[in-house]
Amino acid sequence: MKGVAISLRKVSKKYGRVEAVKDIDLEAPGGSITTLLGPSGCGKTTTLRIIAGLEKPDAGSVLFDGVDVTGLPPEKRGIGMVFQDLALFPHMTVFDNIAFGLRVRRVPENEIRSRVNNVLELVNLDPSEYGRRRISELSGGQQQRVALARVLVIEPRVLLLDEPFSHLDYKIRQKLIGEVRRLQRRLGITIVYVTHDQEEAMSISDKIVIMNNGRIIQEGRPDEVYENPANLFVATFFGEANLLEPGLAGVDASDIAVIRPERVKLEPKDPVDVIYNGVVEDVVFQGPYLRVDVRINGETIKVIYPKINGGRIRVGERVRVGWNLSDVKVLGSE
Repeated sequence: MKGVAISLRKVSKKYGRVEAVKDIDLEAPGGSITTLLGPSGCGKTTTLRIIAGLEKPDAGSVLFDGVDVTGLPPEKRGIGMVFQDLALFPHMTVFDNIAFGLRVRRVPENEIRSRVNNVLELVNLDPSEYGRRRISELSGGQQQRVALARVLVIEPRVLLLDEPFSHLDYKIRQKLIGEVRRLQRRLGITIVYVTHDQEEAMSISDKIVIMNNGRIIQEGRPDEVYENPANLFVATFFGEANLLEPGLAGVDASDIAVIRPERVKLEPKDPVDVIYNGVVEDVVFQGPYLRVDVRINGETIKVIYPKINGGRIRVGERVRVGWNLSDVKVLGSE
Protein backbone atom coordinates (compact mmCIF):
# COMPACT_ATOMS: atom_id res chain seq x y z
CA MET A 1 0.00 0.00 0.00
CA LYS A 2 1.57 3.27 -1.15
CA GLY A 3 1.27 6.38 1.00
CA VAL A 4 -0.37 9.39 -0.64
CA ALA A 5 1.18 12.86 -0.39
CA ILE A 6 -1.48 15.38 0.68
CA SER A 7 -1.31 19.08 -0.16
CA LEU A 8 -3.61 21.93 0.85
CA ARG A 9 -3.21 25.11 -1.17
CA LYS A 10 -4.55 28.43 0.17
CA VAL A 11 -7.48 26.68 1.90
CA SER A 12 -10.06 28.74 3.80
CA LYS A 13 -13.36 27.86 5.46
CA LYS A 14 -15.98 30.00 7.21
CA TYR A 15 -19.00 29.08 9.31
CA GLY A 16 -21.10 32.21 9.23
CA ARG A 17 -18.78 34.98 10.40
CA VAL A 18 -16.32 32.59 12.03
CA GLU A 19 -13.17 31.89 10.02
CA ALA A 20 -12.37 28.31 11.03
CA VAL A 21 -9.45 27.98 8.60
CA LYS A 22 -7.64 30.96 7.12
CA ASP A 23 -5.63 30.63 3.90
CA ILE A 24 -3.52 27.65 4.95
CA ASP A 25 -0.88 25.77 2.98
CA LEU A 26 -0.14 22.27 4.26
CA GLU A 27 2.02 19.36 3.13
CA ALA A 28 1.55 15.88 4.62
CA PRO A 29 4.30 13.69 3.13
CA GLY A 30 3.29 10.33 1.72
CA GLY A 31 3.89 7.33 3.97
CA SER A 32 4.26 9.37 7.15
CA ILE A 33 2.30 10.54 10.19
CA THR A 34 1.47 14.25 10.19
CA THR A 35 -0.19 15.60 13.33
CA LEU A 36 -2.37 18.71 13.51
CA LEU A 37 -1.85 20.09 17.01
CA GLY A 38 -3.50 23.03 18.69
CA PRO A 39 -6.02 24.22 21.28
CA SER A 40 -9.76 23.68 20.93
CA GLY A 41 -11.25 25.79 18.16
CA CYS A 42 -7.94 26.31 16.33
CA GLY A 43 -9.19 24.76 13.07
CA LYS A 44 -7.49 21.36 13.15
CA THR A 45 -10.67 19.23 12.92
CA THR A 46 -12.08 21.45 10.16
CA THR A 47 -8.81 20.94 8.26
CA LEU A 48 -9.09 17.17 8.70
CA ARG A 49 -12.70 17.19 7.47
CA ILE A 50 -11.65 19.18 4.41
CA ILE A 51 -8.99 16.57 3.64
CA ALA A 52 -11.65 13.86 4.05
CA GLY A 53 -14.14 15.64 1.79
CA LEU A 54 -16.68 16.00 4.59
CA GLU A 55 -16.36 19.79 4.30
CA LYS A 56 -15.88 21.79 1.11
CA PRO A 57 -13.47 24.72 1.42
CA ASP A 58 -14.68 28.20 0.53
CA ALA A 59 -11.38 28.78 -1.24
CA GLY A 60 -8.30 26.78 -2.13
CA SER A 61 -7.70 23.20 -3.21
CA VAL A 62 -6.88 19.74 -1.85
CA LEU A 63 -4.44 17.53 -3.77
CA PHE A 64 -3.62 13.84 -3.38
CA ASP A 65 -0.31 13.03 -5.09
CA GLY A 66 -0.64 16.25 -7.06
CA VAL A 67 -4.17 15.45 -8.29
CA ASP A 68 -6.91 17.92 -7.34
CA VAL A 69 -9.57 16.07 -5.31
CA THR A 70 -11.35 19.16 -3.96
CA GLY A 71 -14.59 18.29 -5.74
CA LEU A 72 -14.51 14.56 -4.99
CA PRO A 73 -16.84 13.09 -2.32
CA PRO A 74 -15.25 11.13 0.57
CA GLU A 75 -15.99 7.71 -0.94
CA LYS A 76 -14.00 8.63 -4.06
CA ARG A 77 -10.88 9.75 -2.19
CA GLY A 78 -9.73 6.41 -0.80
CA ILE A 79 -9.70 7.64 2.78
CA GLY A 80 -10.54 5.94 6.05
CA MET A 81 -11.46 7.98 9.12
CA VAL A 82 -11.71 7.18 12.82
CA PHE A 83 -13.75 9.70 14.81
CA GLN A 84 -13.46 10.50 18.50
CA ASP A 85 -16.77 8.72 19.24
CA LEU A 86 -15.71 5.66 17.13
CA ALA A 87 -19.28 5.26 15.67
CA LEU A 88 -19.30 1.47 16.04
CA PHE A 89 -22.60 -0.40 15.57
CA PRO A 90 -23.58 -1.74 19.02
CA HIS A 91 -26.12 -4.24 17.61
CA MET A 92 -23.48 -5.95 15.45
CA THR A 93 -20.67 -8.33 16.31
CA VAL A 94 -17.04 -7.31 15.99
CA PHE A 95 -16.81 -9.28 12.74
CA ASP A 96 -19.89 -7.62 11.24
CA ASN A 97 -18.71 -4.14 12.28
CA ILE A 98 -15.45 -4.65 10.42
CA ALA A 99 -17.11 -6.37 7.45
CA PHE A 100 -19.70 -3.61 6.99
CA GLY A 101 -17.66 -1.47 4.58
CA LEU A 102 -16.72 -4.50 2.48
CA ARG A 103 -20.34 -5.63 2.20
CA VAL A 104 -21.38 -2.15 1.09
CA ARG A 105 -18.77 -2.53 -1.66
CA ARG A 106 -20.24 -5.97 -2.55
CA VAL A 107 -17.03 -7.88 -1.84
CA PRO A 108 -17.59 -11.69 -1.96
CA GLU A 109 -18.21 -13.27 1.47
CA ASN A 110 -15.23 -15.63 1.31
CA GLU A 111 -12.93 -12.67 0.66
CA ILE A 112 -14.62 -10.69 3.45
CA ARG A 113 -13.92 -13.45 5.95
CA SER A 114 -10.27 -13.63 4.98
CA ARG A 115 -9.75 -9.85 5.06
CA VAL A 116 -11.59 -9.35 8.37
CA ASN A 117 -9.60 -12.14 10.05
CA ASN A 118 -6.34 -10.74 8.70
CA VAL A 119 -7.04 -7.22 9.90
CA LEU A 120 -8.11 -8.46 13.34
CA GLU A 121 -4.73 -10.13 13.68
CA LEU A 122 -3.09 -6.92 12.45
CA VAL A 123 -4.59 -4.98 15.38
CA ASN A 124 -3.75 -7.79 17.83
CA LEU A 125 -7.27 -9.19 18.31
CA ASP A 126 -7.64 -12.97 17.94
CA PRO A 127 -10.43 -13.55 15.32
CA SER A 128 -11.60 -16.76 17.01
CA GLU A 129 -11.90 -15.00 20.39
CA TYR A 130 -13.21 -11.56 19.40
CA GLY A 131 -15.00 -12.01 16.07
CA ARG A 132 -18.35 -13.02 17.61
CA ARG A 133 -18.31 -10.59 20.53
CA ARG A 134 -20.67 -7.62 20.77
CA ILE A 135 -19.19 -4.16 21.05
CA SER A 136 -20.55 -3.84 24.60
CA GLU A 137 -18.42 -6.83 25.61
CA LEU A 138 -15.17 -5.02 24.75
CA SER A 139 -12.97 -2.68 26.75
CA GLY A 140 -12.34 0.87 25.51
CA GLY A 141 -8.97 -0.11 24.08
CA GLN A 142 -10.45 -3.13 22.29
CA GLN A 143 -13.22 -0.98 20.82
CA GLN A 144 -10.56 1.39 19.51
CA ARG A 145 -8.79 -1.53 17.82
CA VAL A 146 -12.06 -2.56 16.17
CA ALA A 147 -12.57 0.99 14.90
CA LEU A 148 -9.08 0.93 13.40
CA ALA A 149 -9.65 -2.51 11.90
CA ARG A 150 -12.94 -1.39 10.32
CA VAL A 151 -11.07 1.38 8.51
CA LEU A 152 -7.96 -0.64 7.60
CA VAL A 153 -9.95 -3.52 6.10
CA ILE A 154 -11.07 -1.32 3.17
CA GLU A 155 -7.37 -0.63 2.43
CA PRO A 156 -7.51 3.18 2.44
CA ARG A 157 -4.89 5.32 0.74
CA VAL A 158 -5.08 7.79 3.62
CA LEU A 159 -5.98 7.24 7.29
CA LEU A 160 -7.46 10.21 9.17
CA LEU A 161 -7.65 10.07 12.98
CA ASP A 162 -9.57 12.72 14.94
CA GLU A 163 -8.52 12.57 18.63
CA PRO A 164 -9.17 8.80 18.61
CA PHE A 165 -7.59 8.02 22.00
CA SER A 166 -8.74 10.99 24.07
CA HIS A 167 -11.24 8.93 26.12
CA LEU A 168 -8.72 6.23 27.09
CA ASP A 169 -6.49 6.10 30.14
CA TYR A 170 -2.81 6.98 29.84
CA LYS A 171 -1.26 3.50 29.61
CA ILE A 172 -3.75 2.21 27.02
CA ARG A 173 -3.38 5.43 25.02
CA GLN A 174 0.41 5.11 24.93
CA LYS A 175 0.18 1.46 23.88
CA LEU A 176 -2.22 2.24 21.04
CA ILE A 177 -0.07 5.14 19.86
CA GLY A 178 2.83 2.71 19.59
CA GLU A 179 0.66 0.26 17.67
CA VAL A 180 -0.49 2.95 15.22
CA ARG A 181 3.15 3.76 14.51
CA ARG A 182 3.88 0.08 14.00
CA LEU A 183 0.91 -0.29 11.64
CA GLN A 184 1.92 2.81 9.68
CA ARG A 185 5.45 1.51 9.16
CA ARG A 186 4.17 -1.93 8.16
CA LEU A 187 1.49 -0.68 5.75
CA GLY A 188 3.23 2.46 4.50
CA ILE A 189 0.03 4.49 4.47
CA THR A 190 -0.27 8.23 5.05
CA ILE A 191 -1.81 9.22 8.39
CA VAL A 192 -3.10 12.65 9.39
CA TYR A 193 -3.71 12.75 13.12
CA VAL A 194 -5.55 15.42 15.13
CA THR A 195 -4.91 16.06 18.83
CA HIS A 196 -4.68 18.85 21.39
CA ASP A 197 -2.31 16.73 23.53
CA GLN A 198 1.32 17.78 23.09
CA GLU A 199 2.76 14.55 24.53
CA GLU A 200 0.60 12.49 22.20
CA ALA A 201 1.80 14.59 19.27
CA MET A 202 5.45 14.13 20.25
CA SER A 203 4.98 10.35 20.59
CA ILE A 204 3.29 9.63 17.28
CA SER A 205 4.40 12.22 14.74
CA ASP A 206 6.91 12.32 11.93
CA LYS A 207 5.76 15.90 11.32
CA ILE A 208 3.86 18.30 13.57
CA VAL A 209 1.73 21.18 12.33
CA ILE A 210 0.85 23.63 15.10
CA MET A 211 -2.35 25.63 14.53
CA ASN A 212 -3.99 28.55 16.29
CA ASN A 213 -6.91 30.78 15.32
CA GLY A 214 -7.37 28.97 12.02
CA ARG A 215 -3.78 29.42 10.88
CA ILE A 216 -0.65 27.28 10.73
CA ILE A 217 1.87 28.80 13.15
CA GLN A 218 4.78 26.38 12.72
CA GLU A 219 5.51 22.95 11.27
CA GLY A 220 8.39 20.52 11.26
CA ARG A 221 9.77 17.44 13.01
CA PRO A 222 8.79 17.27 16.71
CA ASP A 223 12.37 17.91 17.84
CA GLU A 224 12.77 20.86 15.46
CA VAL A 225 9.61 22.57 16.68
CA TYR A 226 10.42 21.89 20.33
CA GLU A 227 14.01 23.13 20.14
CA ASN A 228 13.30 26.11 17.88
CA PRO A 229 9.81 27.50 18.55
CA ALA A 230 8.72 30.20 16.12
CA ASN A 231 7.10 32.39 18.76
CA LEU A 232 5.90 32.53 22.35
CA PHE A 233 2.66 30.67 21.60
CA VAL A 234 4.54 27.66 20.20
CA ALA A 235 7.12 27.73 23.00
CA THR A 236 4.47 27.64 25.74
CA PHE A 237 1.90 25.40 24.03
CA PHE A 238 4.32 22.76 22.75
CA GLY A 239 6.12 21.89 25.97
CA GLU A 240 6.88 24.06 28.97
CA ALA A 241 8.99 27.19 28.72
CA ASN A 242 10.24 29.88 31.06
CA LEU A 243 9.67 33.41 29.78
CA LEU A 244 12.78 35.38 30.67
CA GLU A 245 12.11 38.97 31.62
CA PRO A 246 14.54 41.69 30.42
CA GLY A 247 15.85 42.06 33.97
CA LEU A 248 17.42 38.60 33.84
CA ALA A 249 20.95 38.43 32.43
CA GLY A 250 21.38 37.69 28.76
CA VAL A 251 18.03 39.09 27.59
CA ASP A 252 17.77 42.42 25.76
CA ALA A 253 14.82 44.61 26.72
CA SER A 254 13.34 44.41 23.20
CA ASP A 255 13.50 40.60 23.02
CA ILE A 256 11.07 37.85 23.93
CA ALA A 257 13.24 35.02 25.16
CA VAL A 258 12.52 31.60 26.65
CA ILE A 259 14.41 28.68 28.08
CA ARG A 260 13.13 25.14 28.53
CA PRO A 261 12.96 23.93 32.17
CA GLU A 262 15.31 21.02 31.48
CA ARG A 263 17.98 23.49 30.30
CA VAL A 264 17.98 25.35 33.60
CA LYS A 265 20.59 24.11 36.08
CA LEU A 266 19.82 23.76 39.77
CA GLU A 267 22.94 24.05 41.93
CA PRO A 268 25.10 23.81 38.78
CA LYS A 269 28.32 21.88 39.21
CA ASP A 270 29.79 23.06 35.90
CA PRO A 271 30.36 26.72 34.93
CA VAL A 272 27.32 28.52 33.43
CA ASP A 273 26.95 31.90 31.73
CA VAL A 274 24.49 33.37 34.25
CA ILE A 275 23.65 32.37 37.80
CA TYR A 276 21.17 33.63 40.41
CA ASN A 277 20.26 33.00 44.00
CA GLY A 278 16.62 32.06 44.54
CA VAL A 279 14.11 30.43 46.87
CA VAL A 280 12.26 27.17 46.18
CA GLU A 281 8.51 27.88 45.86
CA ASP A 282 7.26 24.42 44.97
CA VAL A 283 8.46 20.86 44.30
CA VAL A 284 6.37 18.51 42.15
CA PHE A 285 7.15 14.79 41.86
CA GLN A 286 7.21 13.61 38.21
CA GLY A 287 8.54 10.06 38.38
CA PRO A 288 12.27 10.14 37.58
CA TYR A 289 12.23 13.94 37.69
CA LEU A 290 11.25 16.75 40.02
CA ARG A 291 9.77 20.00 38.75
CA VAL A 292 11.17 22.69 40.99
CA ASP A 293 9.76 26.23 40.94
CA VAL A 294 12.35 28.78 42.02
CA ARG A 295 11.62 32.45 42.75
CA ILE A 296 14.30 34.76 41.35
CA ASN A 297 14.05 38.57 41.46
CA GLY A 298 10.28 38.39 41.61
CA GLU A 299 10.02 35.87 38.73
CA THR A 300 9.33 32.13 38.94
CA ILE A 301 11.66 29.85 36.98
CA LYS A 302 10.68 26.20 36.44
CA VAL A 303 13.46 23.62 36.61
CA ILE A 304 13.29 19.95 35.58
CA TYR A 305 15.66 18.25 37.99
CA PRO A 306 16.66 14.58 37.53
CA LYS A 307 16.23 12.67 40.79
CA ILE A 308 19.38 10.76 39.96
CA ASN A 309 21.27 13.92 41.00
CA GLY A 310 20.40 13.01 44.57
CA GLY A 311 19.63 15.19 47.53
CA ARG A 312 16.29 16.40 48.82
CA ILE A 313 14.88 19.76 47.81
CA ARG A 314 12.50 21.52 50.19
CA VAL A 315 10.12 24.43 49.77
CA GLY A 316 11.68 27.59 51.24
CA GLU A 317 15.23 26.38 50.65
CA ARG A 318 17.69 28.88 49.17
CA VAL A 319 19.30 27.55 45.98
CA ARG A 320 21.40 28.68 43.02
CA VAL A 321 19.95 28.56 39.51
CA GLY A 322 21.80 29.18 36.26
CA TRP A 323 21.87 28.58 32.51
CA ASN A 324 23.99 28.98 29.41
CA LEU A 325 23.07 31.69 26.91
CA SER A 326 23.24 29.12 24.09
CA ASP A 327 20.14 27.47 25.63
CA VAL A 328 18.12 30.71 25.57
CA LYS A 329 15.82 31.05 22.55
CA VAL A 330 15.32 34.67 21.48
CA LEU A 331 11.98 34.94 19.72
CA GLY A 332 11.68 38.69 19.16
CA SER A 333 8.25 40.33 19.03
CA GLU A 334 5.32 38.20 17.82
